[in-house]
Amino acid sequence: MPSFLHEALIALFQNRPSLAAELLSGPFDMDLPDYRVARLESGDLTDVNPTEYRADAVVALGRSAAAELAVVVEVQLGRDAGKRWSWPVYLATLRARLRCPAVLLVVCADSATAAWCATPVDLGHPGWVLAPLVLSPDRVPIVTDVEQATGSPELAVLSAIAHSTHPDQDKIFLALLAALQHSDAEHASQYHDFVLATLPAAARKHLEDLMSTGTYEYKSEFVRKYIHQGRAEGEAKGEAKAVLAVLESRGIEVPEQARERISGCTDLDQLEGWIRRVATVNSVDELFTASR
Repeated sequence: MPSFLHEALIALFQNRPSLAAELLSGPFDMDLPDYRVARLESGDLTDVNPTEYRADAVVALGRSAAAELAVVVEVQLGRDAGKRWSWPVYLATLRARLRCPAVLLVVCADSATAAWCATPVDLGHPGWVLAPLVLSPDRVPIVTDVEQATGSPELAVLSAIAHSTHPDQDKIFLALLAALQHSDAEHASQYHDFVLATLPAAARKHLEDLMSTGTYEYKSEFVRKYIHQGRAEGEAKGEAKAVLAVLESRGIEVPEQARERISGCTDLDQLEGWIRRVATVNSVDELFTASR
C-alpha cells in the first residue's frame, strides 16, 4: 500500500501540473516548449500486453490541446528493480499515445534512493539508454522569496521538506507560511498537515514556533485545533492530539482503546516516536508495533 509521503508528493503534481515543468526547467535546465497549458493525463500506461503499467502522474505540456512534451512523474521512496523494466514502457507508451517527446522525472526523498534511480537503464539496442531525471532533496530549489513561494506553493512545500535544516531555515519556512496564506483553505490545510507530518521533530517545533508568533493566521483546522490548543493544554496532551489528528486526517480507523492509549500517554519520547511514524504507517496496530 502506498505510504502517506508517497501519496502526498503525488498530490503536489496533481494539484498543480505545471510543477513538473518548473522542476525540469529549473534544477535540470531543460529547454521546454513555449507551453500555455499544463494538464494531467491518464497515468494508465498499459499497452496490449495484459501486464498493468500505471505511472504515479502524467503531465502534458503544450500551447493547445495537442501535447508538445509529456512528463512521467514517479515518486520513488526505495529501490524497486521492477522499475528498470517498467519505466521504459511508460515513456514508449506515452510517446506513442500523445505523439510527442516524453521524459521521466523521478522524485526521491533521500540521496541513496536517488542515486539508485539515476543509474542509466540500457535497453539493449545500441545507443538506446534511458537516463532518468532524478530530483533528490539537494536538487530541490531553495525557495526563500515570498513572491516565488506564493506563485508556486507546491514548490515551497518541497523546499521546506527538502531543506528543513538549511542555514536559511527561517527564510524557507517564512516563505512557506506566506504561500499557505495565499492558498485556498483546502490546499493550505493539506500542505500544512503534510509538511508538519513529514519534518523532523526539531524542524517541526521550529515551524510551530514561527506559527505561534501571531504574525500568521492559518486556515488549517489542524493548526488551530491541535497545535495551538494543544500547547495551551500541555506539551504531552498537544502531541497526543497531533498523533490522533494525523491518523484521522489520513482516514485511518482509531478504535476507542487505541485512542485512550494515545490520549493518556505522558511519555514525551513515546509521543515523539509516534509523531515520527504516524505519517507512514497504514494502521494503528502498525504504529504501536513499530514503537516496540
